[in-house]
Amino acid sequence: MNKIAFVFPGQGSQTVGMGKELYENYEIAKDLFEKADKALGFSIKDMCFNGPEEELRKTYNTQPAILTMSVICFEVLKSKGLSPDIVAGHSLGEYSALVAAGAINFEDAVYLVHQRGKFMQEAVPLGEGGMAAILGMDREKIIEICQRISNNGESVQAVNFNCPGQVVIAGTTRGVEEACNCLKDTGARKTVMLPVSAPFHSLLMQPAAEKLAIELDKVEIRDAKIPVVANVNGKVMHDAATIKNLLVKQAASPVKWEDCVAEIVEQGAKTFIEVGPGKVLNGFNKKIDKLIINLNVEDITSLEKTLDYFKEVR
Repeated sequence: MNKIAFVFPGQGSQTVGMGKELYENYEIAKDLFEKADKALGFSIKDMCFNGPEEELRKTYNTQPAILTMSVICFEVLKSKGLSPDIVAGHSLGEYSALVAAGAINFEDAVYLVHQRGKFMQEAVPLGEGGMAAILGMDREKIIEICQRISNNGESVQAVNFNCPGQVVIAGTTRGVEEACNCLKDTGARKTVMLPVSAPFHSLLMQPAAEKLAIELDKVEIRDAKIPVVANVNGKVMHDAATIKNLLVKQAASPVKWEDCVAEIVEQGAKTFIEVGPGKVLNGFNKKIDKLIINLNVEDITSLEKTLDYFKEVR
């Protein structure tokens, strides 16, 4: 049987009510929510279950909420006898992947992503940075146009290579707007401004990366027990020093998701389970490689469906 990849979602997959069903049915979910609340000094469990949505959407809350939810789904899968051969995560999801690979303790990861969210929000004043999705255009053309605009004084760059035909750009608000107009004029099918509070993964996040480096020095990072594919270069990272270095870089570098998926397939995995809220990565993966089998686990229904699939193939 082919190898199994667990992939972990990033920001944008959160919903009020997430995790409640698993909390009511699994002791491990109760335990992990308790540990997360203790690590944060406030109740992320209450925020996941009850919102309000505008609080859950704040990046410094979203990040620990999604990570906690993703690790709960991972532990439930593990308790059912399903473990990954290789892991990766989109942006914030990389931290969930590193917990799954035994490289970072859960409590440390919860604390780190809460800090990461704060640093990212502080790096660029509210309203001064933005992001947009560019649909139906070649990635090289997008990079070239963003570079041209940046050379003229407004910072903008391609920051998420999600799948063929979908690239996200980020930068100053004016830079992103200018790039959208230019990209539309040169053949992009559609440009969509994203409802986010900062230009994530752009060079403008460098102050956040520097602060994050200080926090990463405070926690123990170990060698990964299974291969983890890094966002920064789409390659497997294994040793602790490389992991730490790439996590710092990741905050202000593009997420090469398309490259990550290609590397996972190259490593022999064709069955992907999206572990955590939503099915955003399932959507990307289908466009990257039509031969990938996409499953997900975010609640009891999706868990049972995924477990049934493995009963059939085994």
